[in-house]
Amino acid sequence: MKLPLAFICLLLLTSCYNKERECKDFRTGTFEFKYTTDGVEKIGRFVRTDSTNIDYYENKIDTASIRWINDCEFIMKHINPKNMSEEKAIHMKILSTSKDSYTFEYSLAIQHGSQQKHIEKGTATKIK
Repeated sequence: MKLPLAFICLLLLTSCYNKERECKDFRTGTFEFKYTTDGVEKIGRFVRTDSTNIDYYENKIDTASIRWINDCEFIMKHINPKNMSEEKAIHMKILSTSKDSYTFEYSLAIQHGSQQKHIEKGTATKIK
């Protein structure tokens, strides 16, 4: 009898835990993130305003428009797509925040046909 009661109490306590999400602190600014290409870790940088996101990576600049859904989620769409893949909107969601960084996940905003949803995760650090 004590074991199930202890388990229930533990379950209730862990279900009350929420990760910190101060998304407004990361709505705009200059950020860095690490990514891997062909087994080589690289650092990318992006500048985000309320309505645009400018990526700087591998000597390229890429601009996207942003439409905020709520304080922690937005839809990003390339302004000048260079191929069919870049024409697809991306759904970004901030999962948790810390003092100077946030963890996020992203996926295609719209899945076509029987295409399975593919979600990637990452961490961005605010530098300005």
